[in-house]
Amino acid sequence: MSEKNKLIHNRINIFVLAIFLFFILIVVRLFYLQVIHGAEYKRAGESQYFYDTGENFDRGSIFFTNKNKALSPAVAMSNEYDIAIDPKTIDLFFQKRMSEGSNLATLENDYYVKISKVFEDYNSEIIKDNASSSVVIFLDRQAFFEKMHNTESGYEVLLKNVPENIANDIISLRLKGVIVNRKKSRVYFEKGVGAKVFGFVGFSEDKKTGLYGLERYYNDVLEKKNLVNANFFAEVFSDFNSSDSEIEEKSRMLQYASSEGDINLTLDVNVQRYTAKVLAEAKTKWNSQKAGAIIMDINDGSIIAMEEIPSFDPNNYKEVSDIAFYNNDLISGVYEMGSIIKPLTVATALDLGLVDENTTYNDTGTITLSGYSISNYDKRARGPNTSLQKILSESLNVGIAFLVQKMGGDNLSHYFKEFGFGEYTGIDLPSEASGLTGNLDSKVAIDLVTAGYGQGIATTPIQTIRALAVLGNGGKLVTPHIVESISYDNGTTKVIAQDDSVSVFKNASTSQIISKILTEVVDGAMNAKNPNYTVAAKTGTAQIPDPITKKYYEDKYLHSFFGYFPATNPKYIIFLYQVDPRGAQYASQTLKESFFNLVNFLINYYEIPPDR
Repeated sequence: MSEKNKLIHNRINIFVLAIFLFFILIVVRLFYLQVIHGAEYKRAGESQYFYDTGENFDRGSIFFTNKNKALSPAVAMSNEYDIAIDPKTIDLFFQKRMSEGSNLATLENDYYVKISKVFEDYNSEIIKDNASSSVVIFLDRQAFFEKMHNTESGYEVLLKNVPENIANDIISLRLKGVIVNRKKSRVYFEKGVGAKVFGFVGFSEDKKTGLYGLERYYNDVLEKKNLVNANFFAEVFSDFNSSDSEIEEKSRMLQYASSEGDINLTLDVNVQRYTAKVLAEAKTKWNSQKAGAIIMDINDGSIIAMEEIPSFDPNNYKEVSDIAFYNNDLISGVYEMGSIIKPLTVATALDLGLVDENTTYNDTGTITLSGYSISNYDKRARGPNTSLQKILSESLNVGIAFLVQKMGGDNLSHYFKEFGFGEYTGIDLPSEASGLTGNLDSKVAIDLVTAGYGQGIATTPIQTIRALAVLGNGGKLVTPHIVESISYDNGTTKVIAQDDSVSVFKNASTSQIISKILTEVVDGAMNAKNPNYTVAAKTGTAQIPDPITKKYYEDKYLHSFFGYFPATNPKYIIFLYQVDPRGAQYASQTLKESFFNLVNFLINYYEIPPDR
């Protein structure tokens, strides 16, 4: 190749390279404008047509999941629109048109006809589609003209809270003096279902912010701070000569961009709905003060349902008569749980190697410790050769006393603290309580024995299910959590990893033995054997203390029920409770049906393979 041809060839290569680099630059710039800043430019464009109210705000969305890991909106922002007119502006416009020869009556009528036709078309579509959830909207002619003639006013509302498609159609008319006022609101799609988990958005110090629940806990993630998103690709091609202060500001914006976004929950929308239905039926049937449920993956702590009733509608949270309704007592309520704690005491003795499946004792029905009597619920003696199985199948307090005395109070206290009693679980919801577990540090024998059967210490439901999960998952203390991941506005996603490395049991056989015993409780004592699935469970009935006198009520009880399945290789654990149910004394009467309804639903919904 000649020198001349080489030169031409090199120039062509340089030209092609330049074109290629220019094309790449254009693509990156388009990505920067349309993706990175697309939402901002959209907002800027909208501002030419919309007027935002002073209460305008923006937040990320909250999403449910389902068994296929598909996301569906639980909480999101929604636009509401008011249609208004500026009579002063319209009057000036009409004056100008009349000076050009137009007739005032014709101008006014044309205005009304054009606007009202938008509503007529909308109403026709509703009737045609038989959309029962939509409301027919009319623009009153007389009221319209009265407001239009009020030329001393600069703002007259015609209609409030109209749909977005009407607002867009009104804007497209481009009529002088017509105002579309956009208001943003927070919408909770399931209304009362899950309300105590979600919380709501309200005013704090003249600013809308997350109050209660996930809205509060993840407020820094959900709240939009109206800062420009920064991005690596954008930074590469812009502002090479930025000052230190500009670079620092961009770093700050990048930090916000990486901290704002949507949150994706572990809550399964279908399980949540069904759980709410089951609880409502139980509360109604037994006329209880309160009912609650937690369903959790026993192996990793992800909560797939959390519900408590009575609840409230966060869309209309101000209608609540008592703000205590906002509290999530599954997190912040503290209760003496009763006999569902007994399996933990039995498991402790098993793990210490002090008893095994064949251990027996002499059950006398009543014993005296520290001057106090401890009796079985029926005060009846079971006699010699009473087994560990019978302690849980018949819920024997004397049997628990035997085990606590055998292992010693210090061992019980140590294990119960290892189970997480008296400490925060770390769940990602606000206002968690740590419980009242001072008796675990007592040197008085009666205090440790009563703790062993669930009285004298008070724990939260979330603390309780976390501890009970240890029985079925091989002794692992998991971290309960509601959020699976965060999808940030800068396009990245953060999975919320949990550190579940804490192992409570020393012996691998402990979980197997206690699960076998609890399965026999279901198959035998509860007479609820499932031919295809092993289910391990236990009930609890605890007296409720009077907060003033500190003595126990004689006619008020907390009923609780927990269980996990399939017991040979558990996947889910369920905790249920009712406060002061009426018409039945024991939890086996008030919660058994609810528990097994949930078990059967989960088996069918998740298509869990049988283990029998």
